[in-house]
Amino acid sequence: MPSNDDYLHTIRAIRAGDIAVLESLLQANPEIASSRLGGLAGGRTPLHVATDWPGFFPNAPRVVGLLIDAGAEVDVRGEDGSGETPLHWTASSDDQAVARVLIDAGADIEAPAGSIGTPLDNAVGYGCWNVARLLVERGARVDEPWHAAALGLLDRLDELVTDSSVTQAALDQAFWHACAGGQRRAAEMLRDLGADLDFTPDYGHGTVLDIASGPGTQRSNLIEWLEQLGVRRAEA
Repeated sequence: MPSNDDYLHTIRAIRAGDIAVLESLLQANPEIASSRLGGLAGGRTPLHVATDWPGFFPNAPRVVGLLIDAGAEVDVRGEDGSGETPLHWTASSDDQAVARVLIDAGADIEAPAGSIGTPLDNAVGYGCWNVARLLVERGARVDEPWHAAALGLLDRLDELVTDSSVTQAALDQAFWHACAGGQRRAAEMLRDLGADLDFTPDYGHGTVLDIASGPGTQRSNLIEWLEQLGVRRAEA
């Protein structure tokens, strides 16, 4: 039976990317891989710790693979109030390398009930373009105009917006996400169909120009890390 110290060392090893320590812990107590870590991580599992925000932990793809090989359930839901799977979490940080390991291990790319919806909903909604494209490449359904617009999938967008049931709200939302994804041609298509230049969704901030100027989640993450290291922008 793992002790609280074992669980604590596991959390630390995952976050530090310490493969040797993690392997030793899992060999001594294989059940750790599928545990809730004795409640020390708020109902999360080791896979949730490895995919937690902001992602990009050292050796994370190897850590995730090691946990799965040791018996971690790839589609486990958190008991921390989020109820999300590890793929949902990775889709919200844009850690494509970790997402690839999870998908290769059989993670459900259509898992519902994330903070926005499916992993693709999360990825597009949070500006995680690398994971979003990976999900589509691996077969995630693109059933919403805002998905297609954000990723510049023009043929699919055309199919979705020429449907007679498409609403003004759907056009406006798709236009917003086309701008967020830097997809000019998609934005032009939607503007020609009557999308509102002044639209901002309830979950958004600023204008479409503001959102078009955003760096995306992975780049934002890198910028924040550099700033924490003390790097500053050149004077104008």
